[in-house]
Amino acid sequence: MNGQPRLVEVRRHVLRDNDVRARALRARFTEHCIFVVSIVSSPGSGKTTLLEKTLSRLGARYRVAALVGDLATDNDAARLARSHAPVKQITTGTLCHLEAAMVERALEGWDLNEMDFLFIENVGNLVCPSSYDVGEHLRAVLVSVTEGEDKPLKYPTIFNSADVAVVTKMDLAAAVEFNSDELHRSIQSVRPGMTTWCLSAKTGDNFAEFVSWLESRREAALSATLLPREAV
Repeated sequence: MNGQPRLVEVRRHVLRDNDVRARALRARFTEHCIFVVSIVSSPGSGKTTLLEKTLSRLGARYRVAALVGDLATDNDAARLARSHAPVKQITTGTLCHLEAAMVERALEGWDLNEMDFLFIENVGNLVCPSSYDVGEHLRAVLVSVTEGEDKPLKYPTIFNSADVAVVTKMDLAAAVEFNSDELHRSIQSVRPGMTTWCLSAKTGDNFAEFVSWLESRREAALSATLLPREAV
């Protein structure tokens, strides 16, 4: 018990340091006209597949890149490289989330003037990433139809920290008797008014529309002077 106040203070210091670094990163991205999207979810929700398809689609019109976080291996980075976008793996070891300092280090050697979109795929976890800003402009939380309709109720913090919910693997919805209305109720009870996309990266259902929405978010950011107008 005697050590508990010390542990709390250390955690507060770590989070403060991360927030300072994240704000500096976001300012840096903004200066270079890069729209940054972070993706969080449980393991196996389809983050990497969704990101690979997103990079391929956006890559036809924009300069895109990705950073991928995982406890071990560079398997996800190798998969994403098939999109022909610049990709770097961030191996976290025992940490179950990415931190701003990791993103900062991973950017070394990259020319930020050569990017329009940067995607950051976080470690598969719905708890730790909610507390760590990584300098993104938009955070997307993914939940697959195989995970259950009450996922937002079990992990409300990550849904409250995200800007958009993406329901993945809709091609499996019928097979697992997925109840879309129930999931939407769960999302709205935790985060009223939250934008939600239901799509399948495998079949392409609603995927083009989702990518177009990401483009519109970047354009809206430009118009709102989040990013300099010269980047349009």
